[in-house]
Amino acid sequence: MDSNPLLDGLRIAPAPGPSALVIFGASGDLTRRKLLPALYHLSRAHRLPPRFAVLGVAKTPLDDEGFRQQFRDSLREFAEVNPADDPVADSLASHMRYLTGDLDDPALYERLTSTLADSAPGSGALFYLAIPPALAPAVAGHLGRAGLTTEENPSAWRRLIVEKPFGSDLASARELNRVLHEHFAESQIFRIDHYLGKETVQNLLVFRFANGMFEPIWNRRYIDHVQITAAEAVGVEQRAGYYEGAGALRDMVQNHLMQLMTLIAMEPPVTFSADSVRDRKMDALLSVQPVCTAADCPGSVVRAQYAAGWVEGREVPG
Repeated sequence: MDSNPLLDGLRIAPAPGPSALVIFGASGDLTRRKLLPALYHLSRAHRLPPRFAVLGVAKTPLDDEGFRQQFRDSLREFAEVNPADDPVADSLASHMRYLTGDLDDPALYERLTSTLADSAPGSGALFYLAIPPALAPAVAGHLGRAGLTTEENPSAWRRLIVEKPFGSDLASARELNRVLHEHFAESQIFRIDHYLGKETVQNLLVFRFANGMFEPIWNRRYIDHVQITAAEAVGVEQRAGYYEGAGALRDMVQNHLMQLMTLIAMEPPVTFSADSVRDRKMDALLSVQPVCTAADCPGSVVRAQYAAGWVEGREVPG
């Protein structure tokens, strides 16, 4: 059917059905800094379903009201929003619940099943793994064994979001993939790097390929070198436990900064579909030469740790 230009912009999108967001690692830094403010902005833009529930799951002892207070605190700190007199924040907070428990305890998933049936009966569910990669296989396995990955009908869909880093090395990444596929279909799994949601990062493709001034000269004849700098205005914060296990190299370089490098260096994709962009990124990665060998790396690469100091007038620990 041909599109009627007179109706463009006037169409009413169908309202999404009831759904629930289950955040594993709900008391962590990623949830406070990114996920809870993002939910607020989605709600304010009317992008959430009319019947929407948020269920936080973590080991940190909290009750429903404690989780709601964490949501309000995160809005003040990271979204520059005063939730005291904000009806959007009040409405969203009223649909939040919290479960405390060990993520490797089957009893937790029995309670999760019951809470989902009570909070969002018959709804779709999105499981967000904002947790260290070592815990992801256990959580995926428990979800599968509890029957929480089964899609009983189109309205009761199931999705899984796995935050980076995806495993800690090639072997653990492959093992994680194997475990996920035991309980989820590939179409249900989303592996994401939240750095790609930054506005500047999203603008890179447009800046490169839709800009008539830069596109013709974006090549080795005219570009001498590229520097990618990740300048953070935060310290370790509450991430010391995570950093001790993962390290800043895995946290920043092999995902965030490598993604930026591929966006800068890749050839134009045939289309801007996910598969096409991914293939061109892989081409760029396959063409990268090693920076150094084990023998000469000490003279080519500098590695360091977070040290105690001051950030914007505030003392931060090492």
